[in-house]
Amino acid sequence: MAVESYTTQLERVQAAIAAVEANGQAYEIGSDGVTRRRQRADLAVLYAREERLRGLAARETNGGGRVRQTVPGF
Repeated sequence: MAVESYTTQLERVQAAIAAVEANGQAYEIGSDGVTRRRQRADLAVLYAREERLRGLAARETNGGGRVRQTVPGF
C-alpha cells in the first residue's frame, strides 16, 4: 500500500466534510419496511483532522518533504 501525501489526505478529508455538510450527518436506508439509520463521520473530528493536515500539507508543499508524523486517531 502506497503512503498518501498529506495533500491527498487533506483533499479526501475536505471531500468528506463537503459530503456531510451537503447531506447531513445521519441518513436512513431501507427496503421492504426495514429502515436502518446510519451516521456519517463526525464533523468535529473531520474539522480537527483538516486543520492538522493543512499544516502538514503546507510543510510538505513548501519543500519540507514528507514529515514522519501521524495524525492522532487516524
